Amino acid sequence: MLDSLELENTVVTADALHTQHDHGAYLASRGAHYMAVVKKNHPCLYAQVRKLPWRDIPLGHRTRDHAHHRDEIRRLKLAAFSDLDYPGARQAIQVVAWRRDLSTGKLTIERVYLITSLSVFDATPAELATWIRGHWRIENLLHHVRDHTFREDDSKIRTGNLPRAMASPRNLAISVFRQDGQTNIAAALRHTRRDYHRPLRALGLT
Repeated sequence: MLDSLELENTVVTADALHTQHDHGAYLASRGAHYMAVVKKNHPCLYAQVRKLPWRDIPLGHRTRDHAHHRDEIRRLKLAAFSDLDYPGARQAIQVVAWRRDLSTGKLTIERVYLITSLSVFDATPAELATWIRGHWRIENLLHHVRDHTFREDDSKIRTGNLPRAMASPRNLAISVFRQDGQTNIAAALRHTRRDYHRPLRALGLT
């Protein structure tokens, strides 16, 4: 898909599924930079990044937001690294998100690790934080809905190309609802299924 796009000096963000050596090498060959999430599906790289002395590394960037009935603090740290086991990797990133539900008082802490080909001279910590937030916004708008509203991870359809085939109508439904101005996909689904004319009207078929 990226072959047809101009990637020179662009920054490509990717979740852990695409944190693969071939993908990193491909982006480097196209003159692009990347920011890629590192999880346990890449165990050696994950261990290498997670075991960095993060407690001793100074804070690079901090934000605090109030939204969706919760208070959220994000702290970002950077570690320049010359021998990460990934093509062109120049820095490791740790993001710690503290979220407090204002209605229940429950506190959750999430640590996320990333790697990037951007050096300390290519981008500021604030710019990196902005790109990460932008990537997670896409995750929340699409993948979170697929995981939680459509319960995609619980699907018994796992063979061959069937999971991809089922993902297409889910993505179509989400896109149609978004274009229609819906922000709560679960509520939109409940509304639509009460009358079979409603999905047809949403698609412009009646």
